[in-house]
Amino acid sequence: MPPSNNQNPARGREFEALASTLLTTFFGVQFQNGYAIEIGDPPKKHRFDLVSTDLNIIGECKNYSWTETGNIPSAKMAFLNEAVFYLQHLKNTQNRFLVLRKDIHERHVETLAEYYYRINRHLLNGVFIIEIDIANNSVKTIGV
Repeated sequence: MPPSNNQNPARGREFEALASTLLTTFFGVQFQNGYAIEIGDPPKKHRFDLVSTDLNIIGECKNYSWTETGNIPSAKMAFLNEAVFYLQHLKNTQNRFLVLRKDIHERHVETLAEYYYRINRHLLNGVFIIEIDIANNSVKTIGV
């Protein structure tokens, strides 16, 4: 029987809290977690994971990994695309990012974030990718 996913929401919140702390230092601004901003026409509120207090830096956090066997997590890739879609509906003057946990698998020469960027960079349209290494609390931008 596969392991239970009931810990995933808690792990996601822990990663979001770590990302908020590290990105506060990286960007030099404080972040609000789960802040709603109106997007679209007609406007509808969407709750973004990380929003700077000045509303100029906005991001979504995903604590995703390769599958256990090293396959591409297809459903998770679709959720990343959805997050980018929401970010693209913000003003182009706002810094928009997707932050992922650094995940390496022996079957791949690139991290999951690097893979996502390589496959989807033509669709990002101003959204940039940030990778956080939870082993050493480092922040890296990808493709910038």
